[in-house]
Amino acid sequence: MNFIGTRRTAQTVLSSALALAGAAVTTSDAFAVSLSVQLACATDYYAHCSAYSPDSPQVRTCMRAVGRGLSERCINALVAGGEVSAAEVAGRRSISNRQRDKRRKLPML
Repeated sequence: MNFIGTRRTAQTVLSSALALAGAAVTTSDAFAVSLSVQLACATDYYAHCSAYSPDSPQVRTCMRAVGRGLSERCINALVAGGEVSAAEVAGRRSISNRQRDKRRKLPML
């Protein structure tokens, strides 16, 4: 990728994050999340949940369904912002690890 392509990609991500942040400013407090969460999770939102309006309750449902598919940056921001507890993250990771271990033990057919 050349410099112009990289710059356009960065501008697109930044403008998307700002649009997401702007949309949150106009939302009700019931669905609002902090700016740091919005910025940290903007890429995850566009990758997994952009079918939903940023200010809708469906976004939270979608992001929870994605779970372990979220970036570490987003997960850390969600914990820091009080959107999810560290205990819940640890519990989901534990379940995910147990499921992975079970799949590894299955015999090949």
